[in-house]
Amino acid sequence: MISILNFIVMIVAGIFMSILYVLSVSPARLEQKIGKSAYKCCGLIRSLSMLFMLVVIISYILYAFYPLTLPVPASFPWNYWISFLIGTAIAIPALCLMIRGLIDAGAESLIPQKEHPMYRGIYEKIRHPRAIGELPLWFAMSFFLHSLHMAIFSIIWIPVWYWWCVAEEKDLQIRYGDNYINYMRSTGRFFPKRSVERKNA
Repeated sequence: MISILNFIVMIVAGIFMSILYVLSVSPARLEQKIGKSAYKCCGLIRSLSMLFMLVVIISYILYAFYPLTLPVPASFPWNYWISFLIGTAIAIPALCLMIRGLIDAGAESLIPQKEHPMYRGIYEKIRHPRAIGELPLWFAMSFFLHSLHMAIFSIIWIPVWYWWCVAEEKDLQIRYGDNYINYMRSTGRFFPKRSVERKNA
């Protein structure tokens, strides 16, 4: 019973997290409807989204102790220390990239700000370093928990994170106009563009 309830909570929290985050990265579009208060509103929405993300993380941990009964084994078929090493190998570079993105984005990472300039630093090479850093952490957590079920479930976050990135780019085009469109031509969404591609852009 606990396993079923926990899984339902994880799904519902994940849905709210996903929808709320998309809303939080659309302040420019919302500003067209309600004015400058849109940025503060989106900041509050992002906080709610992060709260639901915390619920999902807690559900991941609980799932390791209360897995569903499925045809697929709940744990990986090797010793825990192997899962721990794999999780560490994923987490370290992912955290470094995510932290670098947070630093270069500044306060904009938490609360959208109308006056915030276009990003610098690592954002001059890729447009979504935080997304590339955050997404693998779900898989890292699954390995740390030695949960095969959660590793498989984590695949669902790939299209969700892609959806977030696309939604954010659409809003940034409204916010920064041609400057952002030119920026998109010179940078890769998730990976740096080759120098040749940047020259031709």
